[in-house]
Formats: sequence, C-alpha cells, structure tokens
Amino acid sequence: MTTSTRRPVHTRPVEGFGTVTITPVDPAADSALIHRWVTQERARFWGMGEASRELVQEIYEDVDRRTTHHAFIVSRDGEPVGLFQTYDCAEDRVSECYEVQPGDIGVHLLIGPAQGSAEHGFSAALMTAFMAFVWSDGRTRRVVAEPDARNEKAIARLERTGFVLGPEVELPEIDLPEVYLPAKQARLAFLNTPVTR
Repeated sequence: MTTSTRRPVHTRPVEGFGTVTITPVDPAADSALIHRWVTQERARFWGMGEASRELVQEIYEDVDRRTTHHAFIVSRDGEPVGLFQTYDCAEDRVSECYEVQPGDIGVHLLIGPAQGSAEHGFSAALMTAFMAFVWSDGRTRRVVAEPDARNEKAIARLERTGFVLGPEVELPEIDLPEVYLPAKQARLAFLNTPVTR
C-alpha cells in the first residue's frame, strides 16, 4: 500500500468533535480507500458503484491534473472519514444548467462509512469544517451543490446547513477520452457567503 506524501491544506478544530484536516487526494495512495467507499450501496448516488480500483485511480489522476477541479481526503483526528471535491462552476457541466456568477464554487461530499454506530452530529460537524475551508480562499461568493435529485438525505443535509434549494435540472452527459459522465437528474442548492467570516 502506498502512503500519501501530501500535506493538509486546511486544519480546523471542531469543538466536541475533534480536529478535521483536509488533504489533497493522492490518486495512487488513496485510490484503494476511495474505491472501498464509492462502491458501497450507501454511495450509489456517487455513480461509481461498478468502478474498478484502477478506474478510480485514473479518475482521480484526471482530477489531480486539473486546475479547476480538486479532490480531498477529509480526516478526523487522523482517521479518514470523507471525500470532498470542489470545482469551478464555470468550468463544469453544471454551467449549462444555471447562470454561473463570479465566485461560484461547486462542491461534492461523500462521507465514509461509520465505524460502529452512527454518531449524532457527525455530518453537521464535517459540514462546518468543509464550509470553513471553502470560504477561506477569500474568492468564493457562493457555494453550489447538485446532488442527485433522488438523494433525499443529501438534500435535507444541505437544507439544514443553510443551502437554499434551486430547481431540478438535468446535468448533461460528458463523453470525452479522459472522462465519461452520464446525464444526471440533480437538484441545485445554493449557499451565499456568510456576512462575517
């Protein structure tokens, strides 16, 4: 197993939860972990249920080469607990579904399977850390999410975090040599920059 040499880009203590670190994905070192997460039934809306570990690595190598899309492993007190992705909405297929504004940043979040019983407040604490990271660049004006329209749990979590739901849209198919994404029915959700940071 390869060990990642990547350094965290954000560290945030969350009271009563632990220290959350956000580290860029190392495709070779992290592909086995990501593959284990994305191929579980609970991650069906991530759209990679049939992917091999090699394909997962190729996908995240493609993300790693881009300057507009980024993927991160999220850890709590050193234990990986989630996969977090950000992207420039103007450079993504979502731009065909709504009027992108300057400072729009898209996000995807996959929380890893819980170790033991579910922990009350777990996803809320992670969202707190994620949003602090997203706002920390000083350029983000609005966060955009586009979960699968059938993913009621994700949509409810976004609403509890303060996102305002937008329309249901169809994200168009992308069929390129380096990446294939099928069309997807998604629900847009928007979170404006906080007044104070």
